[in-house]
Amino acid sequence: MIDKQILLLPGPTPVPPQVALALARPAINHRGPEFKALWEEVTVGLQDVFQTRSEVVILTASGTAGMEAAVANFVSPGEKVLAVSIGAFGERFIQIARAFGVETEVMAFPYGQAADPDAIAARLAADKGQEIKAVLVQHNETSTGVLNDIQAISRARGNHPALLIVDSISGLAAADLPMDAWHVDVVIAGSQKAFMLPPGLTMLAVNERAWQAAEKCTNQRFYLDIKKARNSGLKGQTPFTPAVPLLFGLQESLRLLREETLAGSFARHALMRTMVRAGARALGLELLADDRVASPAVTAVCVPAGMQPAAIIKPLREEFGVVVAGGQGEVKDRVFRIGHLGYVSCSDVLAGLAALENVLADAGAAVSRGAAVAAAGAILNESIGGK
Repeated sequence: MIDKQILLLPGPTPVPPQVALALARPAINHRGPEFKALWEEVTVGLQDVFQTRSEVVILTASGTAGMEAAVANFVSPGEKVLAVSIGAFGERFIQIARAFGVETEVMAFPYGQAADPDAIAARLAADKGQEIKAVLVQHNETSTGVLNDIQAISRARGNHPALLIVDSISGLAAADLPMDAWHVDVVIAGSQKAFMLPPGLTMLAVNERAWQAAEKCTNQRFYLDIKKARNSGLKGQTPFTPAVPLLFGLQESLRLLREETLAGSFARHALMRTMVRAGARALGLELLADDRVASPAVTAVCVPAGMQPAAIIKPLREEFGVVVAGGQGEVKDRVFRIGHLGYVSCSDVLAGLAALENVLADAGAAVSRGAAVAAAGAILNESIGGK
């Protein structure tokens, strides 16, 4: 028998039974009327999650491909972007931009901190010739568990015409990001995060300003050409073979999100964030991100002095079936990450914290058994009592 695992990862995340069943539906003709109806339903549903009336393009690809598509379709070789980095995925955006011949100015902030909108505003104000064509930034930096203030960053542009391109692959549906209200030009999402699906789909919501930039863009692309995707989508099709099972799953996950409501999803993710942080602190563990910028999707926890992340991650998985993630980038050897997004429940969080207590105690750490579960449980009880 294969033991059940509790996935507390920042992705991929657990898949709800309803979505798993949808993934197993019989195949349909992806050039037929049934597919067209499916396509129209999911694209409208995605607009609600992105909180936009702009068009949404769906590509059969990973989230990184969505980041690549955002560079390749909106910025030409030799043009300049301001890449705002607060962690490993900000660094990935930089690598992608440079791979496509884009002049990339980096504004980097220390791991564990959020981007400073005032610094961005000052840099854009100094760009008198308006050479910067786009600002690239993460909504939720998965490597550090930090949530950027996208509304403030958008406001920081002032009258500067630079596009705001936001990677919200691990943020969308876990944290609020009203694309239209915050005047964001492009938002990127991925299926394996709060959408509660396996990996394989990336979605880009694109406003009219960005479509105008795409018309002028001279960068190279073929499979990731969003103009091709847009034109096919208007016919209820895709330019290349789509992942039909994932679209069936997306149809069901959007129904689940609609039933819960976006506000409900945001509140659930915020509750689990608070539970995890309270539980970790009750064990004497430090957290990489400050409470003011803490992600509702993932928490980066610092390992105790003298320990390596593997000394926690391995026994959690092998002895308790609790799967958490290691660190990335500059903090690879300093943290482990507890994901709490998508189809994760408060019970999963409590079970994960109970296992973490045991692993630390067995390793000789001075922890009080039951302290993490008690602290997290108190947060949960307070939440239930407040309803």
